[in-house]
Amino acid sequence: MSSTAPAHRRPLSSTPVLRTALVWGGFVTLALLVIGGVVGFLVGGAGGLGSALAGVAVSAIFLAVTATSILIANRWFGDPLYVPIFFGIVLGGWLLKLVLFIVAIVVLRGQDWVDPVVFYVALVVSVIASLAVDVVVLLRMRIPSASDVTLPTDPDAGDRRD
Repeated sequence: MSSTAPAHRRPLSSTPVLRTALVWGGFVTLALLVIGGVVGFLVGGAGGLGSALAGVAVSAIFLAVTATSILIANRWFGDPLYVPIFFGIVLGGWLLKLVLFIVAIVVLRGQDWVDPVVFYVALVVSVIASLAVDVVVLLRMRIPSASDVTLPTDPDAGDRRD
């Protein structure tokens, strides 16, 4: 887009970072599902397989909710109500994660097939892998220190574009 486009039409500098983190996170999640499934099966049979898959899936869903909610909220950038909309959507995502976490724990706790150790290890490994992806993406993306700002024009000079 051109530099004269309205602020609400230009993508925010965080958008490519969040999208890249989601894509890379998806690839890492697929790899962890395969690796965790194999290791879980070798350690605990069918219960270990299911526990590893559940642990990785729970972690992936929870970590994707935050980035997705920010991407959705950023669609209102430039709107006068952007800040309350942004924080409302992101806070709603966090509350959704809290409710989903409680439901997941209650549902999975009573299942005979769940191996708690395999589930926990898969969950922790998946969270660490997701955090590593976020760090790598943030380190590799080139974002200016002062992004998403529009400087005022000189009232005496008019709207120069030189």
